[in-house]
Amino acid sequence: MDVYLHIRVLLSMILGLGVGHLLRGVSRIVQHPTKIRVYWVHLVWVLFVFLYLIHFWWWEFYLQKIPQWTFPLYFFLALYATLLFLLCSLFFPDEMSEYDGYRDYYYSRKRWIFSLMIILFAADTLDNFIKGSDYFARLGVFYEIRIGSYILFCLLAIWAKSPRFHAFFAIFALITEVLNILKRYLTIH
Repeated sequence: MDVYLHIRVLLSMILGLGVGHLLRGVSRIVQHPTKIRVYWVHLVWVLFVFLYLIHFWWWEFYLQKIPQWTFPLYFFLALYATLLFLLCSLFFPDEMSEYDGYRDYYYSRKRWIFSLMIILFAADTLDNFIKGSDYFARLGVFYEIRIGSYILFCLLAIWAKSPRFHAFFAIFALITEVLNILKRYLTIH
């Protein structure tokens, strides 16, 4: 087994747990639509995280170009994948009895959610540097603006109580993530 395949196996296991957690959460909503009140902003974020996670899995293909693997690099990537899993677990907790639906849960956990997202986006930046300076340069200004705005809005979302702000940010994040994928990642080069 080559080194890259070995690394992909670990990443796939961790990311698969995250996808499974999101799918299980959504399937519970579908199976029992009246049991726990849904909140559309929460569901937009769930879709964003699902798309981001699948996108992460897709563009990690570029890691095959890393000429020399080290344990710190391997550990970093495992940590990055773990951040994604933790974010998935935050969107669908094991127990909801102490909350009055997903809206109540979302606002009670927004500090955790958006703090973790800040760390995730910082890890994304570092991950893109790891893929090489040429790769990072090809990402262009759109990447810098997108990640910078994500981090800024996450900082605001930690403290913002306005449902309008949270709705705007969720929609903005989803749209910019879709645009990013359409612009840069429809195919692997």
